[in-house]
Amino acid sequence: MNTGAGQSGANPTAMIEVTNLAKRYGETQALGGVSFSVGRGELFALLGPNGAGKTTLLSILCTILRPDSGSAAIAGIDVLRHPLRARRNIGVVFQEPSLDDRLSVEENLRFHALAYGVPLAVREQRITQLLDVVELSDVRERLVRTLSSGMKRRLEIARALVHNSRVLFLDEPTVGLDAQSRERIWFYLRRLQELRGLTIVVTTHYIEEVERCDRVCVVDHGKVLAMGSPDELKHTIGREYLRVRPKNSEAKAEILAHYGERAASSTEDILISDVSEDDVEDFLDRFGRRIRSLDVERPSLESVFLTLTGKAPRDQAASPRERTLSFAKQGGEHTR
Repeated sequence: MNTGAGQSGANPTAMIEVTNLAKRYGETQALGGVSFSVGRGELFALLGPNGAGKTTLLSILCTILRPDSGSAAIAGIDVLRHPLRARRNIGVVFQEPSLDDRLSVEENLRFHALAYGVPLAVREQRITQLLDVVELSDVRERLVRTLSSGMKRRLEIARALVHNSRVLFLDEPTVGLDAQSRERIWFYLRRLQELRGLTIVVTTHYIEEVERCDRVCVVDHGKVLAMGSPDELKHTIGREYLRVRPKNSEAKAEILAHYGERAASSTEDILISDVSEDDVEDFLDRFGRRIRSLDVERPSLESVFLTLTGKAPRDQAASPRERTLSFAKQGGEHTR
């Protein structure tokens, strides 16, 4: 199923063009002919379960990994033919920390600026401006090891933009952060998008974060399943479902077994799709004394995800195979 919004194809307003990208690892298909475009100044989300192909896709766009077939362009530059030119247009915030914690905040930014050949005449001014945007001016002389996790992530965003990148890629940028830090990260992203006309591509498992994006691309098993604004996806694909919280693991297992493919586990809850009034009555007759709560929920991005993938979104980090492809371990952003 695909809403068809934003498909690749000679779009003059596109900052990113992806056409039929395919990649295999032995017998495993990571990408199976993915195509889409991202407009200039757009906040675009890649949403999918672990192993869906998100990290492989970002690795190709960041010139770290070559596809088996297909093409991709950043700001009109072919990332396969001209990777060095393409890299000057992109910044990356890795899922794994990649700052030098022995250096100060401003030393990290200065080192990155030097690596990218940022002219001395604009280097310090740009560093000062970015620290102001992410509200780190007061700690510019502190060692990175003394910062909180949220402050480090804000510094990584500033570092990714110090060479005046036009596209920002973020791979699970808020994993491991508390709710307040996650909220601030998204505030800064929207602020940068507005101030700089920045194009932002983000992968995330947090379904509520996807609501903030201009468009969402749902991927699974290396395929684009649907694409559109959050409201478009909820209207065309979302369904009502039951959200159930069982009292214990035994009750949870029995409910999942009873509803089969209609049920999916989401942390402590179970989501049951395609519900009706009869379903609610039947459920209460069978399991009413073995649950803590039951709610009927309206169409949401969570139900879109469940409908398309058969899974519930889970707030967790990448799978071991995806971590193997982690940008930080490749050191891709530091290569000129």
